[in-house]
Amino acid sequence: MILTAHQPVYLPWLGLFHKISLSERFCVFDGVQYQSEDFNNRNRIKTRAGPIWLSVPVDAKNRLNRLICDIKIIPNGWNKKHIKSIRHSYHKAPFFNDYIEALEDYLLAREHVFLTDLNTGMLKLFLKLLEIDVPVVRAIDYSFVGHKSDLVLDMCKKLGATDFIFGEQGRNYADVAAFTRSGIRAYFQSYNHPTYPQINGPFVPYMSVLDLLFNAGPSSRQVILSGNATCTNEMN
Repeated sequence: MILTAHQPVYLPWLGLFHKISLSERFCVFDGVQYQSEDFNNRNRIKTRAGPIWLSVPVDAKNRLNRLICDIKIIPNGWNKKHIKSIRHSYHKAPFFNDYIEALEDYLLAREHVFLTDLNTGMLKLFLKLLEIDVPVVRAIDYSFVGHKSDLVLDMCKKLGATDFIFGEQGRNYADVAAFTRSGIRAYFQSYNHPTYPQINGPFVPYMSVLDLLFNAGPSSRQVILSGNATCTNEMN
């Protein structure tokens, strides 16, 4: 079984969906430390004035050494503001009307208390819209132990993985020899960001997947995979 994992992030970028599309199971790695000023609670969309951040407000008290799964959202109307910004930025995009209703239903029609619940549910929504049929599990439902590479290896063992796809930064900490000794093949993603027709001026990469969906519609999954490996054996 080919496994990959990532921390829960808000409005993910294209590379995460590429990595998931190469796997047979994805683990939301929400049992690790929350990173402030990272993508756990924010991401970028493209406006007529350029990229802007959409950030989910979270409880700032004692965030140091707190796990992602324990981080709560501050209910101050942020979701309505995000929808307003998204509508203002993308209402002229060719496939805006195809996706905005599903996004509004998710962000506005339910109360999200924990950040990991918000991000995991949104990830599943995007996977459905992109027609990427990969089962999703959450780290907090298991008892993974260890630190960095050892933690990932323990996850692989407990979930029955034969192969694991690291992100590109995994090269900085992965103990490949330990994976090999355990009979698990380690691979590393190297994602070439594609270009696609994009409103609001010259093309800007590394936007949220929303930018791709609104601009490319049904072709979005093909765009994500374009110019990149379509099987893990090509990623080593």
